[in-house]
Amino acid sequence: MSADKPQKIVSDMRNVRYGEVLGVFVRDTELYAEVWGTQMLHDCPMEWWNSLDPETLKTDLGALGIKMNGPRHWVLDGFGNKTAHIEPVIRDFNGLPMRRIATVEFKPGDKPVTSPYEERHVNRGAVFFWDAGTEVYELVRPDGEAYVMQALCNAVDESLSIDNLAELGSKLQLPQGWSYRTRILEEDLVVDTSDHFATVVQDEKENTYTLPY
Repeated sequence: MSADKPQKIVSDMRNVRYGEVLGVFVRDTELYAEVWGTQMLHDCPMEWWNSLDPETLKTDLGALGIKMNGPRHWVLDGFGNKTAHIEPVIRDFNGLPMRRIATVEFKPGDKPVTSPYEERHVNRGAVFFWDAGTEVYELVRPDGEAYVMQALCNAVDESLSIDNLAELGSKLQLPQGWSYRTRILEEDLVVDTSDHFATVVQDEKENTYTLPY
């Protein structure tokens, strides 16, 4: 964690739509991924998102493979300062811009595409805020450690929305010993990964959750 208490600089992000393109590359025989996103640039218009062709993007980026990650909606309330761990680049994607916002590092033997409930480590340099009084949605491991949902995804289940997340647990095929819960925050939750990798998982509907440290 940073020595100074993080300050929220962007508010009202809950339910804001965005989209991401993940390109997989090789560096010195090891795989890694770049995450390109629409965050803070535009709200990922659906007509534009549906026009993106993974094979064209693969060629344009010089990637080994492409994963379309979205459309998504934030399930948090705000952002703090972002630390630039990678060179911030903006480029055109079929008429609208996307920014390179993070990298995903793969350990030797890791697969570029993870299975549901499998941890991945993301170098994003971000600070996320959930406000006191907000309802949060968590995946709880058998050891009691909880991942808090940061974003929902409509790519797998188009009916999923921020209004029905409380019932999501009944639709998930959770691993043995895992559970899904909702709760109301009694105080602000701040997840500061500005100086270390974030640990994230996705469920089978591609909703994304992060460890709160």
